[in-house]
Amino acid sequence: MTDRPAAAPASGEGGGPAHERVYRALRNRIMWGELPPGAALTLRGLAAEMGVSMMPAREAVRRLSAEGALTVSASGRISTPELGAERLEELASIRALLEPELAARALPRAHMALIERLDLINHRIGETIVKGDATGYVRTNLEFHRTLYLRAQAPAMLALTESVWLQAGPTMRALYARRQRSDATAHHRKILAALRAGDEPGLRLAVRADVTQGLRMLSG
Repeated sequence: MTDRPAAAPASGEGGGPAHERVYRALRNRIMWGELPPGAALTLRGLAAEMGVSMMPAREAVRRLSAEGALTVSASGRISTPELGAERLEELASIRALLEPELAARALPRAHMALIERLDLINHRIGETIVKGDATGYVRTNLEFHRTLYLRAQAPAMLALTESVWLQAGPTMRALYARRQRSDATAHHRKILAALRAGDEPGLRLAVRADVTQGLRMLSG
């Protein structure tokens, strides 16, 4: 993404100002692990790829840097973060606090159509594991969790959770590519079983096990 040939404008992220479209497109790429840890970016390359001027690219980078999704050195070098085991452990602890609560708040609104949708997403996760598609795994795994947490109707809590996903995205993808997560769908099946049973304590335990064992296994 540094200085690649210009691509189509970032219109897939919906309407709105150019800087918002660039921000959303780049944010998704980072969160889903499409960019590796330590990947160097340039404003010129980003602007060319997104089909915008330098100003929207600069504003998007500024926002993502403030969220911890990009690092900007004193010399102006822009890159994705490289997280060590200690930092991943910290992020796992934050997820263990926030995500069981989001799931519990979603439980009263978890109708069968939602559970069936989550089950389909979980099957897609299994397909990415079979294919060894690390980026697809990260993307669909986050889709599973976000689909459930949206039912919590707790936007501030969800925003905090997504900021953790954003910071961890590149490192999670790189680590997963080296260590297969064959147990991921099993954890999700426990979440689905707790949702079907209306079992809040079981749901909290299943979500906590999923997010902590995943990150801690990868960082260990």
